[in-house]
Amino acid sequence: MTLKYLITGATGGLGSQVLKHLSNHLPSSDYAAASSNEASRAQFEKAGITFRLANFDDPATLEAAFADVENLYFVSTNTFDNARRTVQHRNVIEAAKRVGVRHVWYTSLAFGGLGSDSKMSVQQAHLETEKMLKEAGITYTSIREGIYADAFPLFLQWYPTIETIILPSDGVITYTSRDELGEANAKLLLKGGHENEIILLTANEPLTGGEIIKIINETTGRNVKLQLVSPEEYIKYHTENDIGKKPESFWQQRISWFEGIAKGDADLKNPLMREVLGREPKTGSQLIRELLTENRDYTWHQNYIDKAQYEATLKKEHRNGK
Repeated sequence: MTLKYLITGATGGLGSQVLKHLSNHLPSSDYAAASSNEASRAQFEKAGITFRLANFDDPATLEAAFADVENLYFVSTNTFDNARRTVQHRNVIEAAKRVGVRHVWYTSLAFGGLGSDSKMSVQQAHLETEKMLKEAGITYTSIREGIYADAFPLFLQWYPTIETIILPSDGVITYTSRDELGEANAKLLLKGGHENEIILLTANEPLTGGEIIKIINETTGRNVKLQLVSPEEYIKYHTENDIGKKPESFWQQRISWFEGIAKGDADLKNPLMREVLGREPKTGSQLIRELLTENRDYTWHQNYIDKAQYEATLKKEHRNGK
């Protein structure tokens, strides 16, 4: 018996949204959840959803997970280690080909729009994965996902306790709702098509860092300022002062992000998301205001090496009236 849809990354922010929207349109026998964490099995099976273990570092689990699958929703891993991510993604593609998956839907990133010449380090593993999909000779769709509005602190290097944001440049980024991306991805899966295509899902409002800082200040009552420095000063400052304790290598890599953003790699506009949703997607400014209105001390997990330690520090400062 074939399985119409297998959703990898089902415990993550995007995969869980796709699963939620599929469940509104399909019987549970048509889809299954996959994750690298065996401990997730209980939560899905309790909800009546079939679970399959899919560890991208273990090809044997992938072949078992992908058996009899028609549509594989392949959520990219979230490591910043491009070499490891490429190996993981190759494992997925090779396993999908071996067991005869009919259509692989890959979640790429939107940097560079529909082009393939972005030099941003974060985009390189995605470009390589798209190349591997083409060379594998399997039917695929690469969905270049808009930049999550949830992740704005990572791009702005903002923490609730800082008063000055230090950046090497201030280009524009079009931020998109992760929840709406999940809905749009699910609708694409249900409709089908886009065989052997690269497509782009994004909202359409570009924002500068300065404009986001204005939103932070208006929404939270802060007085955060922006200071632009040289790339060398940026690396040195954040290596020595980053609250999230990210290493120097991270900041060195980030320079390519800002260079790409300055060249317009994150200045995104495309009508497809509006067409798929049947409405205008939420704007970045609307989404960021919502996040900060709900929690003026909003944070993003990838900004930290040890987020639990940071949150404990933040609570202590609040108790002390800071």
